Amino acid sequence: MNKIKTPLIILLIVGALIFVKVRYLNNSPAAPQVANSGQVPAVNVTITIAKSSTFDTKITSTGTTLSNEEVDLKPEASGKITQIMFKEGDRVSKGELLLKLNDADLTATLNKLKLNEKLAAEKEGRLKKLLEIKGVSQEEYDAALNALQGINADMEFTTAQIAKTELRAPFDGIIGLKSVSEGSYVSPTVKIASMQQIDPIKIDFFIPEKYSSIVHKGQKLTFKIQGQKEIFEGEIFAIEPKIDLATRTLQIRGLSPNKAGKVLPGSFAQVSLTLNEAPNIILVPTEAIVPILKGQILYVCKNGKATGVKVETGARTDAQIEITSGLNPGDSVVTTGIMNLKEGSPVKILESK
Repeated sequence: MNKIKTPLIILLIVGALIFVKVRYLNNSPAAPQVANSGQVPAVNVTITIAKSSTFDTKITSTGTTLSNEEVDLKPEASGKITQIMFKEGDRVSKGELLLKLNDADLTATLNKLKLNEKLAAEKEGRLKKLLEIKGVSQEEYDAALNALQGINADMEFTTAQIAKTELRAPFDGIIGLKSVSEGSYVSPTVKIASMQQIDPIKIDFFIPEKYSSIVHKGQKLTFKIQGQKEIFEGEIFAIEPKIDLATRTLQIRGLSPNKAGKVLPGSFAQVSLTLNEAPNIILVPTEAIVPILKGQILYVCKNGKATGVKVETGARTDAQIEITSGLNPGDSVVTTGIMNLKEGSPVKILESK
């Protein structure tokens, strides 16, 4: 009797489990709803309204500051330094005597020539008076005149040689550190010191060749120097008339007042150049642009759905980009949530800017 009851009990338990499972499946609402609804959840996005505005085409570049004038001071002649008239770091004026070499031999020669010139001039004067009364021949007078002119030429040559023993400032500027002392023997290859003219200061920088047609002499620029908060102003002074073949860039040289001497030659400069001002330009955030195989698109919201629009772009800044075609003022441009979008995706606007 017990043997018959055991299989019966097991059969009843299995039947009860099957009944519960079938009842559960028939009453479950989730599976049929997902299968039959076909709804796609809305994507949370942020939008910005496209509008026309004025856009300044600005270029930023890095450059280097240069002296307006710069020279290594070297003597024209060889000799011993007898006197140094400048101090390191001095401001000097053009033509100011900076250094003197020994010229004792040249000075003695010049003094001798001056005596000879005096005697030759007196002789030429006497013979000229005698020539007027036919007291001497023309040949004798010409010989005396030639001797006088020869002495004058020698004096000019000696004076020029003495000038070479003097080192004078070629322009107004500042003397750097000297590399010689009084008593040193120097030659034309020896550097005495460097000299800089830093007011005004030059700034050399490069811009892409696509902007070469819209830059011109006199255009305003600004620049900053590392370690200084001040923004310095200047203008384009000169433009290299050739594109660099290696980098495809155009070299620009600016000029800026530097009376206070705050900008030193050789400094690293961050240059900003405004090329032109264009009105009625549509600008959107750069993150709204999506690159595709053949161009670029952005998403706009229409009737609660995302629509991809192919656009063409122009100039850009760090944060914005110009849209030249494909977008109209007033369009709602998606700026965040773009990675979850596709054509026709429903959207939920969280914020509008």
